[in-house]
Amino acid sequence: MAAAREYPDELRERAIREVRATGRPIAHVAKDLGIHKEALRGWVRQAEADRGERDDRLTTAEQDELRQLRKEVAELRGANEILKPPRCFLPRRSTVPGRGRAGDQPPA
Repeated sequence: MAAAREYPDELRERAIREVRATGRPIAHVAKDLGIHKEALRGWVRQAEADRGERDDRLTTAEQDELRQLRKEVAELRGANEILKPPRCFLPRRSTVPGRGRAGDQPPA
C-alpha cells in the first residue's frame, strides 16, 4: 500500500474549484494537476457534503465532532475502569457446600 501524500490546502481548493467550474471529469483535472484521481474525488465529495449538496457523508464539522466525542467516550471508559473495584481482592466463594463467605447459607 502506498504512503498517503499530504497535499497543500491551496491545491485542494484549486482542484475542487476547477472540477466544479469547468465540469471536466475528475480524472482529467487530477491528471493535469498531478493529483491522484481518487484523492480528488474524495475532496469533491467532501466539499459537496460541506455545502449540503450530499447527505450520504458527514460534513467536516460533523466529522470533527464525532472524532472528539469518540475520544471523550474512550477517556470516560478508561476512567470507569479505574473506578471499578479490583476483582483480585474480592473474596471467593468456596466450592464446598456450607463453606462460602460469611452470611451465605448452604443450599438446602
